[in-house]
Amino acid sequence: MVDMSALLRRTRKRPADRVVTLVGKPGCHLCDDARAVVSEVCAETGASLVERDITQDEALYKEYWEQVPVVLVDGEQHTFWRVDPARLRKALGA
Repeated sequence: MVDMSALLRRTRKRPADRVVTLVGKPGCHLCDDARAVVSEVCAETGASLVERDITQDEALYKEYWEQVPVVLVDGEQHTFWRVDPARLRKALGA
């Protein structure tokens, strides 16, 4: 019989293998707050941080303009407006 929990543990990504994307725009105070939290959590966990500017990407603008800042974890939306550091750490597996 196969131990599914062992299989799941082996396939789970380590925090250092995760990518956190912060989607925001210049002059946004919530984006600045989110950047501070995301930067700290990424530094702690080893996750990579990528920043995207909605003013430079029409597709991102259309999708997220009402929600910035938006945080994506491995390309999937994690949160928007405010970032809870404990929730982000948990999403990253830390």
